Amino acid sequence: MKSYQITEYVHHFLECHVKPGDICVDATMGNGNDTLKLCELVGEQGKVYAFDIQKQALENTEKRLKDHKVIHIASLIFDSHTHMDNYIVENQVDCIVFNFGYLPSGDHKLATRPETSIEAVKLGLSLLKKGGLMSLCIYSGKDSGFEEREALLTFLKDLDFKNYLVILSSYYNRPNNPPIPVMIIKH
Repeated sequence: MKSYQITEYVHHFLECHVKPGDICVDATMGNGNDTLKLCELVGEQGKVYAFDIQKQALENTEKRLKDHKVIHIASLIFDSHTHMDNYIVENQVDCIVFNFGYLPSGDHKLATRPETSIEAVKLGLSLLKKGGLMSLCIYSGKDSGFEEREALLTFLKDLDFKNYLVILSSYYNRPNNPPIPVMIIKH
């Protein structure tokens, strides 16, 4: 039986949505797992922009992409996801992926924050084209706290339903504040 970790769950939706030639963004690069998945899905004709503010994240992702021979598909950007619009044009992106929290195996003090996360999601929504998909993996608990989760969920609940479909899922019977996967589709 599959374990259906949050990233596997999100990757299932990415596989259904992202096509060769698409333009995608990994807004929180981390260790490069989502960046790699997006590169594989968009193929040689596509492009993936990946952002992170930690040098370790860029190094880990670069190695992963080189090992899989897809580094040429990605632009690894050492900058905050709140600056995505400096690199990408509005209404041009097919898919954006966010993982909120901290870099796995990294410094837990360096984590995403409610105010910048909401700013980045708003910005990402403006970059998405109609029919575009945004995925959010919202982690909370011990190190990452609950403020960001609550702020994001409040923000998402108020998104205009005429412009966005927000699908929130849950690992309903898992203990210890499991992550929350969210999919947003822009109308």
